Formats: sequence, C-alpha cells, structure tokens
Amino acid sequence: MANILLEMKNITKTFPGVKALDNVNLQVEEGEIHALVGENGAGKSTLMNVLSGIYPFGTYEGDIIYNGEVCQFGDIKDSEHKGIVIIHQELALVPYMTIGENMFLGNERGTSYKIDWNETYDKAAGYLETVGLHESPRTLIKDIGVGKQQLVEIAKALAKNAKLLILDEPTSSLNEEDSKALLDLLLKFKQNGLTSIIISHKLNEVSYVADKITVIRDGATIETLDKLTDDVSEPRIIKGMVGREIADRFPKRDAAILQGEVMMEVKDWNVYHPLYHERKVVDHVDFKVRKGEIVGIAGLMGAGRTEFAMSLFGKSYGDNISGQLFINGEEVHLETVKDAIKHKLAYVTEDRKGNGLILSNPIKINTTLANLEAVSKRSIIDKHKEYAVAVEYKEKLKTKCPTVEQNVGNLSGGNQQKVLLAKWMFADPDILILDEPTRGIDVGAKYEIYCIMNQLVAEGKSVVMISSEMPEILGMCDRIYVMNEGRMVGELDGKEATQEIIMSHIISSK
Repeated sequence: MANILLEMKNITKTFPGVKALDNVNLQVEEGEIHALVGENGAGKSTLMNVLSGIYPFGTYEGDIIYNGEVCQFGDIKDSEHKGIVIIHQELALVPYMTIGENMFLGNERGTSYKIDWNETYDKAAGYLETVGLHESPRTLIKDIGVGKQQLVEIAKALAKNAKLLILDEPTSSLNEEDSKALLDLLLKFKQNGLTSIIISHKLNEVSYVADKITVIRDGATIETLDKLTDDVSEPRIIKGMVGREIADRFPKRDAAILQGEVMMEVKDWNVYHPLYHERKVVDHVDFKVRKGEIVGIAGLMGAGRTEFAMSLFGKSYGDNISGQLFINGEEVHLETVKDAIKHKLAYVTEDRKGNGLILSNPIKINTTLANLEAVSKRSIIDKHKEYAVAVEYKEKLKTKCPTVEQNVGNLSGGNQQKVLLAKWMFADPDILILDEPTRGIDVGAKYEIYCIMNQLVAEGKSVVMISSEMPEILGMCDRIYVMNEGRMVGELDGKEATQEIIMSHIISSK
C-alpha cells in the first residue's frame, strides 16, 4: 500500500466576506503527481498557500499532516524546511541577477559572513543539468526566455531539497513544445521519487501527467479521480469542475462578415527592438481585419505577435516603426496610446497583472481607467457614475466578486481578466486586440470570454485574437494569420485551417 505523504483535513479559510475554502480534504501519496483542478476562484491556490505557510497556522481551520506529523507552519521558511516548495504562476526571479544568484537567493552557499561563489555556481550548474537547462549559471535571468526561467525555478526548488514540489500553472506562459518538456521533466522526477502537486487549467496536460486529479468547486472538494480506475477525459474533468457537461468548448456564431468593409489595414509594417536597434522584430507585415470578424494570429513564442500588436497601439512598443496604418479606410498616425483610444482601437495586454490592471485599486477604478471622460465632469470623477458603470460591467461579464469596491488583486485570474475586458469595452472601441485573453483561466471562464467576443463582433466590432492555444484559434477565428520570426508566413480561412497546416507554414518559413 502506498505511503500517504500529505493529508490536509477539513481546511477552512475565510477572507472578509468570502469563505474561500470550506472543509477541503486532500490526500497525496508519496511519489505521485497529483493535479488540482477547478474554476478560477475555486480555492486551489488558496489551499496551496495554506500548505506552504503563506497563510500561516492560526489564519485557517483544519490540520496539515505531512509525513505522519501534524504541521503548523508559521511562514514559507517552515514549510521549505520540511521539503515543501511552491513555485507560483508569477515567477519570483530577479532579472538583473544571474541564474546561480537567483537559485540560491535566501539559501546562500558559504558562511554567515561570506558567500562562497565557487560553490554557488558549481552547485547551480549541477541542478541546471538535472532539469536539462543548458545555460551557464552566470547568465542573467533577463537574457533567457520564459520557458528557461521556469526551469530555473524548478532547479531553485531542487536546491532547497524539495520532497514535495507544488507548481501553480507552470505552463501558462509556455508554448506547446516547452510545456511538453516540462511535463516530461516532472515524470522523470516522479521516477526518482519526487512527489508533485500541479495546478493547471490545461486539462490535456493534466490527463497526460497526473496520477490522481482532485476537483475543487466553490471552495469545497468535489471528488478525486484515479487514472488507473476512473475516467479522466477532459469532458469528465470539466463536468466535475463546472457541475455540468459542456458539449461545445467554443460557442457557435453566425459569421456575418461584411466583405470589403475593412475596419483596419496595415501595410508594410516594420518594427525594431527598442534596446537592440539593429534587431528587426516585425518585418514587412501586411494585415487586415473586417467589420464583424474575429481574426487570429497564431505562432510560436517569440514570433513577434505581441510586439506587432503593441506597436500598432500608439507605438507602445518598438523603435524606428514604419509602414501605413488605415482605420476605416483613412490613414492614421497613432503616436500615443491616447491617439489609439481616440481612433477606437484597444489592446488587451497578455500581462494583466503587470500592465493591464492596478491590483491595489478597486474594480470600479480599474473599469473606468481607459475612458475617464465618460465618468467625469470638468475633470472631476463622478463617484456615483463610476460605481454604476462598474456594477453594470460586473453583471454583464458575470464577474464573481462581493462588491466593485473590492481590490482587483484579491480576485481570481479569470475574474481579473473580466475586469480587464470591461476596462476596454467601456472605452467603446471599434477594433479590439486581445493578446492571450484566456491565459491561466479555467474552461468555464474561457467559454464566457468567447461569448463576449462573439457578442462584440455581432455588434459590428472587429476582434484580433493572439493566442498560443491552437484549439482556441481554430475554434474562434474566421481567418487566421500565421506569424514566424516577425513575418506573416500564411493566411488561412478559419474553416479550412488545422494545427498541422499552421505548423507547416511555420516550419516551411524557417
């Protein structure tokens, strides 16, 4: 019989006005990969924050039994001392420090008075080899991609002698190739006896890597599925997560494209890197989107999709930008974000926490940020109008929150995404560029955002969708552009496109 490494019994955690966890139970066997799934706000990350000591003993009810011992962690150091290490969705790395420095930050090699840099870099090199990252430990974090940074975080966890590794959405920022490599690494660690808990919204990855899957809904444990004895297909997991079957992952829409009525067109667009001025990141791109159309931009990470979108949006990215931009048939020169908003162009960033929202401010303030004139009189904000607008969009987008006075930072990822969408919908754009609009959110929230997209184009607006999830691009878009190394290398009709055709365009362009 397998040894129970971790047992969490009757865990209850309450925040002001919200019961985040309600008598949650979880059992994890030694040497297994155990997945936690559920909708945004279900309580998955909260449960792991309780386990890791981020929410210390005394702030919750219930028991944590680890290795047969009742544990009362006062902080994250206490849990790490026992070998429980958590890797959060937002990576905790310092960009201008080396890989080796980051790996042993707070866990320095040497004496109390002096760091042993030889030992630091020697040990770092060993852990990098373990995770399969072929980089010098003296390389700065800022000089490696997100996929490699994720491996640094895992190496950092191993350097703390991790026995139980917790990964919160580890592949949300990775392309399919890097995601597969990371999941295979977890399987390799499993063979060596390491136990892992993984939180993920990518159900195909959960089915691939997990031995058991615990479903949490509305702060309560619903069920635990065992891959050996239970159905762990995506439809079965979704039913547990949302309480019902979702027959179609993508809502149906009658494509009413007004042929010939081009809303936005880009001709011969070129963009150079803002720091490395000789490096071209967008290369002679031609692009157009029609009224009432959803156009997708597919491509691998680093293809230049985000850079292209941001350069259009008031030149918020790039240097030495050239080319022509037409909106409603008229050439425009958008030098600032304010110019872009004035011309009814909006950009929903992929980085909602860094660039999209002010996490320390309430929902009502975030909702009206891009269109303050509509809630102001003589440059003074009408607080009643601001509140009413926020409530209207809360109801329209079904944002889960007790009140629009709540800080955005306290919302789940899916509800933060809805606030970000509300912010730009309130600006009343004709063209909406959505950059990874469903990254890190659950299948139910994704469906709701797809419905919002359909509603926007039904109103005659145009949507440009950038996504690294191929099924999403194929399921939602009328036309698809394929981008690689800064160039548009293909244009496909949505009905005829397949993953294989998209990848063949990428591969043949190299």
